[in-house]
Amino acid sequence: MPFALAVALCAQGVHAVEVDEAQLQEAPTKLHTRILSRVTSFTDRAANLAVEAMSLIGIHYRRGGTSPQNGLDCSGLVRYVFREANGTELPRTSAEMSKLGEQVDKNQLQPGDLVFFNTLKRTFSHVGIYLGDNKFIHAPSPGGAVRIESMDLAYWKARFNGARRIPEDQQADPAK
Repeated sequence: MPFALAVALCAQGVHAVEVDEAQLQEAPTKLHTRILSRVTSFTDRAANLAVEAMSLIGIHYRRGGTSPQNGLDCSGLVRYVFREANGTELPRTSAEMSKLGEQVDKNQLQPGDLVFFNTLKRTFSHVGIYLGDNKFIHAPSPGGAVRIESMDLAYWKARFNGARRIPEDQQADPAK
């Protein structure tokens, strides 16, 4: 059972689950229930973000746009998706978003993480939502529409600035 659980966790993108000595002494089913509860919470949140974001594919780009009805820019898309999917309020700009949550290495990305790029000759000038399998969703530029792209494309590889994981209880804090 522990090996099967570990395989299931890895398949869900969970690479490490912290367990202390007291938890190891718990009955195995109680420990498994606690771990699965964490995984379910993570996967539900990531699924909500992905579904909400993908429902916006095709919405036209609009600089400063904050709603599907009027168009979305990159940060408007991310802000809208996090608010609608999970009730999380994020700041308005990609640069402000880049200061939230915790930094994530590229090889540790999980669905729902924010990915940042330098597209305007300044760091964190573009943001998208990581979907898994090295794909992200974003609102690209004038004349474009919300779409999914591969981070393996040379254009995005060369401009990748970093990633952040936004905790479920994170709210925009203008003081930060």
